[in-house]
Amino acid sequence: MTTISKVAERAGVSRTTVSHVLNHADRVSPHLRERVMQAVAELGYFPNPQAQSLRTGRTNMVAMLIPDIRNPFYPELVKTVQTDLEAVGLDTLIFNTDVPGGHSQEHVYEYLRQIRNKRVDGLIIGDFALHGMHDALLSIDIPTVFIGKLPNQAVDSLRVDDESACYDMGKYLAERGHRRVAQITGPHFFSEAMDRARGLRNGLLDSGLAPDDILEWEGTFLAPSGIEGIDWLLETHKQAMPTALFFGNHLMTLGGIARLFDHGIRIPEDLAVAVYGDQPQMNYIRPHLTRAGVQPALQANMATQMLLERLNGTYSGPPRTKVLTGSLQKMDSA
Repeated sequence: MTTISKVAERAGVSRTTVSHVLNHADRVSPHLRERVMQAVAELGYFPNPQAQSLRTGRTNMVAMLIPDIRNPFYPELVKTVQTDLEAVGLDTLIFNTDVPGGHSQEHVYEYLRQIRNKRVDGLIIGDFALHGMHDALLSIDIPTVFIGKLPNQAVDSLRVDDESACYDMGKYLAERGHRRVAQITGPHFFSEAMDRARGLRNGLLDSGLAPDDILEWEGTFLAPSGIEGIDWLLETHKQAMPTALFFGNHLMTLGGIARLFDHGIRIPEDLAVAVYGDQPQMNYIRPHLTRAGVQPALQANMATQMLLERLNGTYSGPPRTKVLTGSLQKMDSA
């Protein structure tokens, strides 16, 4: 049986160094870490996780809650978190609360129970995963980072200034000469959706547009409501169509631009289109979409760093909130 002592002997280091490599990789130089991991691979050594947990008081496991695994935003978020944690020897446990499926409340209670029982070292939560249940964080006793707009100050949080980013988009559309603009918003019970809608509206109003020339339809943040929003626009405003259209997220955009294509409406020749969201997948849509927001990978990087600061003790103060500024990317569609 391969033991930690045999790994230490093969690598020419102490047992303590091997332990640091396996449990606290950030404490060891890259050169030593490479030697130890080569010995681990050559000897086929597998640490006993239960023994490690008893010895260190840690599981080297971080849980992550996301609201909808089918939404391309969240796999990108998860992959980045997983990569960042793996680099310091931590594993990731993923829970999907299924907000669109209507089962989020029962899932959240069950997943938080499992998280407590599994004694994970930390928790990262993707915005809508706790929809309407943010007070559950008040009883969380492990380092936690919430990605999104947190209504209480129970844990550390990281959010994007959605309103400011969409305000800039409203100003930009007006500067491009658009005097009648429509937006398909997210649902009113998501504060982020209302922040985006308010930001765009105020940017347009401050640029001189009349309130009656700002058209709004409330969607669901899901692709079918993008289709429904276009149907509403064509049925209700066909005689006085806007010259520009803004989608409150990328999924509604996918449904909406497909519907525009079905009706033979060209982008941007017949209708300029802009969107909130900056997922990598959007780079493959033509024409390139003018958009505002922050890439999910950047949000994940910062959230993971905030969690690691808690785990390694470099920050132990009260819950903090960090705010990212969304960028405006002027592309072909508007």
